[in-house]
Amino acid sequence: MTNKIKGVDNFQSLPSATELDFLAGLLEPEDENYPWNPADEESEAYFRELEQQFILDDSLEAELTTRSQTFYSQLNNLWSGFTTGQSVVASIQETLQTTFAAGVPQSWLNAIAEKATEIFSTQASIGEQLVQCVQAVLPAWEVEDLLVLARPYAYAMRSNESQNATSVMNNLGNRDWAALSEIEQAKVSLAISYYALAQLNNSESEI
Repeated sequence: MTNKIKGVDNFQSLPSATELDFLAGLLEPEDENYPWNPADEESEAYFRELEQQFILDDSLEAELTTRSQTFYSQLNNLWSGFTTGQSVVASIQETLQTTFAAGVPQSWLNAIAEKATEIFSTQASIGEQLVQCVQAVLPAWEVEDLLVLARPYAYAMRSNESQNATSVMNNLGNRDWAALSEIEQAKVSLAISYYALAQLNNSESEI
C-alpha cells in the first residue's frame, strides 16, 4: 500500500503539458534574426522589409477608411429613404382618415394607405395597383373579380379624369360598415384605393 501511495505522489509531481509549453517558450531565443548591429549588411534588407510592411499596412488602412465611408453613406441613404417612405405613409393615412373615417374602419384605411405607398412606383398597371390595395383588406377576393370592379377607376386615372371617391361613401348613407355586403365593401375599398393613389400621384407631380 505504501508503494502505491508513493507512485501516486511521483505521478502528481510530473509537470503538466501547459507547464512544459511555458518552459519551452521561456527557453527560446527572443529573435535570432533581429540585426542588433545596424552596420551588418543584412540589416538593410531586414529594415527594408519592415518598411514595406508598414507601407502595406497604411494602404490597407486607407482602403478600409474609404470603404467604411462609402458604407456609412449608403446606410444613411437607405435610412433617409426609409424615413421618407414612413412619412409618406403617415401622410396618406391621415388624409384617408380625414376623408373616410366616418364610415370605414381605421385599420382598413391604414392598410390601404400602406399598400398604395408601397406599390405606387412599381411597374404594375393601374388596375393591378388598385386590386393589390383592395386585396390588402379583402384577401379572399379573386383578382379577376376585382379587376372588373376596378375598370372605371383605372380608366379615369389613365385618362386623367376625375372620379369622386367620396360619392361612393355618400351613396351608402349612414349604414354601419359591418352591415355592408362584401361587394359593397369591395367597391368602397376600390374607391378609397383610387383616392390614395391619386393623392400619391398629385404629391409626385408637385415635387
